[in-house]
Amino acid sequence: MRQEVQELVRLYQDNLFAAAFNVCKNAEDAEDVVQDTFIRYYTIKKEFDSAEHVRAWLFRVAINRAKNVNHTFWRRNRLSLEDYMETLTFETEESEDLFEAVMKLPEKYRIVIHLFYYEDYKVSEIADILKLSESNVKVRLSRGRSVLRETIERSHASRDCLSIKHCHAEQDSLLNKQRHAEQDSSWNLKEE
Repeated sequence: MRQEVQELVRLYQDNLFAAAFNVCKNAEDAEDVVQDTFIRYYTIKKEFDSAEHVRAWLFRVAINRAKNVNHTFWRRNRLSLEDYMETLTFETEESEDLFEAVMKLPEKYRIVIHLFYYEDYKVSEIADILKLSESNVKVRLSRGRSVLRETIERSHASRDCLSIKHCHAEQDSLLNKQRHAEQDSSWNLKEE
């Protein structure tokens, strides 16, 4: 079974970009990876069993190509994650925090988390795509979730601490103003 490249681009371009970006952490490299993946599909003379087989093959090629990009000399001249984050828009602050936390995961956890939650692949399908055992995929998912949970909890704790410090600073400021006002009024009474 072969599908038209234009149809595959329409169906999977954004998903492949997201998977490649999860590995590269760079928009330009991810775009190159997606383009290379479709070129590879176009030039290969492989027959596929089903549309799902094509999709899995595209993801495998994109992820492997993205890993290769990370090892190139040109990798040093890239847009940082922080710069790229400024170009994105998120519906909520929580979704932005989650995206940032996922992007900071080690690559082996980040890829399985992306395929499982964002691409809705089953553990067995992820194992096939990444050429891992199912138990290894489950372990990576579990550890990735654990690291995400800790990161998000730390983030919330530090944010709460900052807001508490801010509140205490405001309270201290008000108390100081009140003390100064009381001292000024007591000085005024003594002068009279």
